[in-house]
Amino acid sequence: MGDRKSNIVETRQLEMIYRMGKIGVHALRGVDLVVHEGEFVAIMGPSGCGKSTLLHIIGGLLTPTRGQVFVDGHELTAMSDAERTDLRRRKIGFVFQRFNLFPTLTVEGNLRLAERIYSNGGRDEVGDPAREREILRLLRLEDKINHKPTELSGGEQQRVAIARAVINRPAILLADEPTGNLDSENAEIVLRMMKDLNEHFGQTIIMITHNPEAASMANRILKMRDGRIIS
Repeated sequence: MGDRKSNIVETRQLEMIYRMGKIGVHALRGVDLVVHEGEFVAIMGPSGCGKSTLLHIIGGLLTPTRGQVFVDGHELTAMSDAERTDLRRRKIGFVFQRFNLFPTLTVEGNLRLAERIYSNGGRDEVGDPAREREILRLLRLEDKINHKPTELSGGEQQRVAIARAVINRPAILLADEPTGNLDSENAEIVLRMMKDLNEHFGQTIIMITHNPEAASMANRILKMRDGRIIS
């Protein structure tokens, strides 16, 4: 696989075929991808091109029909379901178009829950208060720590979702249309803060988006069509 210290993600000849009765629909057709540690990569392409399928396979949420996936030096595709779940918990942060915050918990409660999930439910884990403060400062959420999601704007909720995703230092942050539910002003704020996470914390990010302005925040833009990376 080459230098696994610098290659945080690698896919080899990934294929994904969805079965619809007797018909096989090819979502991915032999995708080879390398993402280096500390990169911010955007993946663009029309609906149905396979970009969400690719992201979900890298995140261990789907198992490919054929091919290999390596995340931070671990071969995801050779693992059992339990091993894949454990690696996902320790190595991967997710940000989706829907914020998926727990509505009854405050911002701090949502972050604490993420820390507990990372520690596999251990009650003695207190997380890293200094990192939590720094992330909240970077995402301009310090004064929202005791607010519940219903008391926050859409942009603020998405920033909390990002903070939750990176609080435990995941090797990689996977973002699936993270600005899809935001107006242009909040979208720009969220994207600039993701860029700051990449630059200040060295956070590796793979983001899929339809938006060229969102993609322009990345260090590298990949384009997909018909299940293949074309550029």
